[in-house]
Amino acid sequence: MLQKLNSEIAVIGIDIGKNSFHIVGQDQRGAIVLRQKWSRGQVESRLANLLPCLIGMEACVGAHHLSRKLTALGHDARLMPGKYVRPYSKGQKNDYRDAEAIAEAVQRPTMKFVATKTAEQLDLQAMHRVRERLVGQRTGVINQIRAFLLERGIAVRQGLRFLRAELPGILATRTDVLSPRILRIVEDLMGDWHRLDERIEGLSGEIETLARQDQGCARLMSVPGIGPIISSAMVAAIGSGDAFSKGRDFGAWLGLVPKQMSTGDRTILGSISKRGNRYLRALFVQAALGRVGQARAKAVGPLWAQVLDRGGEKAAAPQRAGDCACQQTRPHRLGGSPQRACLRVRQDQ
Repeated sequence: MLQKLNSEIAVIGIDIGKNSFHIVGQDQRGAIVLRQKWSRGQVESRLANLLPCLIGMEACVGAHHLSRKLTALGHDARLMPGKYVRPYSKGQKNDYRDAEAIAEAVQRPTMKFVATKTAEQLDLQAMHRVRERLVGQRTGVINQIRAFLLERGIAVRQGLRFLRAELPGILATRTDVLSPRILRIVEDLMGDWHRLDERIEGLSGEIETLARQDQGCARLMSVPGIGPIISSAMVAAIGSGDAFSKGRDFGAWLGLVPKQMSTGDRTILGSISKRGNRYLRALFVQAALGRVGQARAKAVGPLWAQVLDRGGEKAAAPQRAGDCACQQTRPHRLGGSPQRACLRVRQDQ
């Protein structure tokens, strides 16, 4: 059947599942000529027998691997965010309807596509996600230790380094309010804390080594306030940045620009939109907090002086992070086309 349809299929939409994939193929006029369910093992072998065509998929788990495989077979594989595909779904929701919506959406000239990640990018992204999880677990352990001590009337100054320095002395001297059972519990939590520290330091060291060896990360680290963690997380998320025509688009994708609710020729801007990659946005804001803190000790221009006076460091940090993100996406910083490096961004005045 596929041999008969080989010359007719122009566009294919694939709804990716764990074990089964739902396929909808359309001809040049948009009529559905293929509607089948394939197993995971059948997808690559059957599409290898088709003439090169446009294939659309949602950017989900396993989509980047399949996109690389299909591109190697000569197909034009494109990935799209699921929220941009949803408006093209008609009628009741099922897997075939989803595949049909994907086939419709991938043909739109204004569709925003997701760049296919390389295996190296996915490895780096996995390391960052594991590190993020470990940091969250360490924060939970520290908060639990503080809560147990507060229940016994022992308060420790805010900050990880203060608790790390004072906790051994508290466990050794405050036996009057700490029972043997709670002492054992807190000591076990300290052991968990130390093990998490070792794993986080090991991952951070490996990420730093990879960042020093990567040309794109090295370019990004030439910017003040950008270190191995942010640069490697950025390269893992967007690669060379070719998906963005200008730095402002990257800031909007990251959620560091004001949310717009304009209507009736009135421009209404709210707080930052907080869209996109939450982890990368948090890293940029943390870096910006450090840079804004340094700016207070130096002579800053009138723009940042007004921002700091009006809202303080925490209000200025997202704005500084947005400007910094716009600067990082200049193509020449990530190894992109030099012709696109003429981007102008707002600088500190």
